[in-house]
Amino acid sequence: MHTPLAEPRRSIYFDYQVYPAHTASVNAAQVERRPVVIVGAGPIGLTTALDLARYGIPSIVLEAERQVSEGSRAIVFTRRSLEILQQVGVAEQVTAAGLGWRFGNSFYRNQRVFRMEAPHDADDRFPPMTNLQQPCLEQFLVDACQANPLIELRWGNKVTALVQAGDYATLDIDTPVGDYRLEANWVIAADGARSAIRGLLGLQLEGAAYEGRFVIADIKIELDLPTERLAYFDPNWNPGNTVLMHREPGNIWRIDYQLPRDETPEQALSADSLRERINAQLAIVGVQNPQWELDWCSVYSARALTLPKYIHDRVIFTGDAAHLLPIFGVRGANTGFQDCHDLGWKLALTIKGVAGPGLLASYSAERVGAAREIIAEAGKSTRFMTPPTPGHCLVRDAVLSLSLTQEFVRPLYHWRTSRPHDYVDSALNCKGDDNGLYTSGPHQGAPLLNIRLGDDQFLFDCLGASFYLLYFTDANEVPGDIQAQVQALREQGVPLQVLAVTGNRQGAISGADGVIDDHSGHLRSKYGARAGSAYLVRPDQHVCARWQQLGGQALRAAIVTALGNE
Repeated sequence: MHTPLAEPRRSIYFDYQVYPAHTASVNAAQVERRPVVIVGAGPIGLTTALDLARYGIPSIVLEAERQVSEGSRAIVFTRRSLEILQQVGVAEQVTAAGLGWRFGNSFYRNQRVFRMEAPHDADDRFPPMTNLQQPCLEQFLVDACQANPLIELRWGNKVTALVQAGDYATLDIDTPVGDYRLEANWVIAADGARSAIRGLLGLQLEGAAYEGRFVIADIKIELDLPTERLAYFDPNWNPGNTVLMHREPGNIWRIDYQLPRDETPEQALSADSLRERINAQLAIVGVQNPQWELDWCSVYSARALTLPKYIHDRVIFTGDAAHLLPIFGVRGANTGFQDCHDLGWKLALTIKGVAGPGLLASYSAERVGAAREIIAEAGKSTRFMTPPTPGHCLVRDAVLSLSLTQEFVRPLYHWRTSRPHDYVDSALNCKGDDNGLYTSGPHQGAPLLNIRLGDDQFLFDCLGASFYLLYFTDANEVPGDIQAQVQALREQGVPLQVLAVTGNRQGAISGADGVIDDHSGHLRSKYGARAGSAYLVRPDQHVCARWQQLGGQALRAAIVTALGNE
């Protein structure tokens, strides 16, 4: 019988709430069948549920525990992640509670040898990075899910078996008072790095696991330091190894330090070891006789692994259940948000019968491709942070030594921060548009640029759970052939909205669902557009077609392709 922790976890900065376990289904007269069951109520599972609800798709979220996750865990969320969280309604809470930042500093033997500056300008609504502890984010997502009538959260429910048969899957679920069975047309495995669903299906991740292990320690202490990433290579108290520091809300500091190869996690997490090493690192940043309180600590190792495919009959993997990525470059949760945002609209349109045969399959193709690209790129950072062989260590140490005096080697410290993936090779991209003729603007497969439209409005504020046609015009009406195709597609169930971008008139434009006032020409310039140009945007804000002059038949062909009919 499953017995999750029933006492609130201890924390200095976060008040844990223990939720009642769902037991009403035990001894039910008949087995329920639901459209979607999501396993795992971490950030990715909860965001997936909220994303599906935007399309009217109900879901059940199963969580083995009865409270949100323990410890800071994922703490750095990128601008793209905030754009995704805006779509599900929690970005404002995250930015209000979090700490935005854009600079990173690398030190070698206590001398700063590199300073990273993430791009940020007036068109950026969100900071490049925002620091917030994972349980705080999860609480925002839990509150949003509980307020949504299409989402049912079942706490204290652990999946113990899964069998697939035809067009559904059957799950056996254990609770504190007994077990029950639940059927689902689709199961989404969002149950993290130790995915029970992955184990039940006998699936293996592919890739590399690195030897380097790190202690994570969250401490409460007041430090007069800015919110910037701090990386220390070969500090005097940890020779040959690496230490990272991040400021978190609530005067919490995250210190990650690399362990010697022969040290066990038990040794590393002993009170004496933690005290000695944390005090040594605080001394490096100028704190003598520090007074601090430990909130949470753990040990992790860097891994670069992925499933070779994310869809297995009626089971779909996302987030850490699908891949394990090195934290260097804040790739874990941020990649997971892109996973679930790619999946949400494709699964929703598949359930509604609007999708072509290739739409859902493109989720696996796009996101496995993204994971493999990230693994290749992150591997460079990981091998620099934790050299896996004596040869790698020799090269790393040579770079470190040269960086004290030679400017040209210092960019090698760049940690290749997580960025939005471009689906340039997606099967959903239009084959016959004018993408190659543009000299500026977001290309096929790239996410839209979230351009500032006014003092308090940005482009993404105009977007929702739909395809969007951004149509640039100086006329008072969208051309009739485009209107006719939009109407025909809507009658087939395709969610499609037309936003007219105009600079010379106010008020409604016939045939458009909304008007964007671009009297300054800023949006047109950024998108390389002119009157008659258009961008077709997927529901996850990625461009799938763009034209310098659009006609109705071209629009229909692009939508047919974007729905997976090629």
